[in-house]
Order: sequence, then C-alpha cells, then structure tokens
Amino acid sequence: MTPREIAKLIDHTILKPEATVDMVDRVVEEARQHGFASVCVNPWFVPRVARLLKDTDIDVTTVIGFPLGATTSAAKAFEAEEALRNGATEFDMVLNVGMLKSGDMKGVVEDIRAVKQAIGDHVLKVILETALLTPEEIADASRASVEAGADFVKTSTGFGPGGATVEAVKIMRETVGQDFGVKASGGIRTLDNLLAMVQAGANRIGASSSVAIMEEARARFGDA
Repeated sequence: MTPREIAKLIDHTILKPEATVDMVDRVVEEARQHGFASVCVNPWFVPRVARLLKDTDIDVTTVIGFPLGATTSAAKAFEAEEALRNGATEFDMVLNVGMLKSGDMKGVVEDIRAVKQAIGDHVLKVILETALLTPEEIADASRASVEAGADFVKTSTGFGPGGATVEAVKIMRETVGQDFGVKASGGIRTLDNLLAMVQAGANRIGASSSVAIMEEARARFGDA
C-alpha cells in the first residue's frame, strides 16, 4: 500500500472529553495535510469542522449515542438529525450493548434502523464495543447491522475495556461479507497495527495517532 492509500483508510479522530477548539483545528489541518478519509469529532464540533473542510473531499464524521449506546432510539435519531443539519456526512453510532446481551435482537435492529432512517443515504457505522462481547455476540451484532441497513460495523469506541483486535475484525468481516464496511478502531497507534487490521479485513481505520502512522508509512514506503 502507498502512503496515499493508507491515508484514505483513516478517520482522523479526536473524541477526548477535554478536546478544545484549538486541538480540533489542529486535527483538521492534519487531515488536510495528509488527505485522511475523514475527521471524527463529537457533535458539538461538527459545525466548525464542516466549515473548515467545506472545500475538501474529507468527510465529517461524528458519533451518536457515544460512548455507551444506552440512550433511546429516539434520542439517537434526533442527535443524528441535528448533526446532519450541522454538516456531518458520516455517523458512528454505538450499539445498545445491554439490549444485545438481553437477547432483544429485534430491538437492536430497530435501534440501528432509526438512525439510518434519520440520515438517509449518508454512511452509518455501528460501533459494537467488541471487548464487551463474545465471538457469537460480535457475529450477532454484525448481522443486525447488515439487516438494519447500516454501511459499516466498527470495533470500539476507544472508551471501553479494550480496543480493536485482529480476531474481532476477522469475525466481523466473515459475518458481513466482502461488500460491507468494517472499521477497526481503538488502540491503533502504529503502522503495523493498521496493516494487521487491514489484513484481517478492515477497510477503514479509526485513529488518533494518524500522523505518527503516516510518518512511519512514508519512512517505510516512500512519499508516493
């Protein structure tokens, strides 16, 4: 892979609660410099990031029901609708893990579908928080995401007990097939981490260490 191709896999992310406007502005500038796929921010920053990226092909990603996923479907849908009005173009919603573990698969599908209906044709990624799930639950959540009309499944919020693993990504890819998105996120800090996730089946990466990864990529593969 070339550095340019690697950059286009990355959602450059800043979701820490103490993030300031200056910190977000720096992330946006880094995204412009390196050509990342998107900038991922909390909803309060969406209008600012959308304005700063309006002359680029970089998407504005935001998070819905973050980080626990335990808000109501109506609240998630409203949050997504507001973010869409404010300029978000991709949406990473958190699965209701408690609902999944309670065996309410119909409710899980409806929860995801409520957000997808709110955003229409825009990209929806469903964060499974795989560190809290068994392999069977990862597969169940992945199937529910496909059934509900989402576009990606995603491993982690980065705020749970663990991040992305090769094993979880493999289960997700095997479950959703080749025509559905798989995003690995959480603890991906090096180029080797990223390449391992791609090898396992991820076609999008969420990272806050994106610049360091790109520096490694250019050192290893050149500037192409």
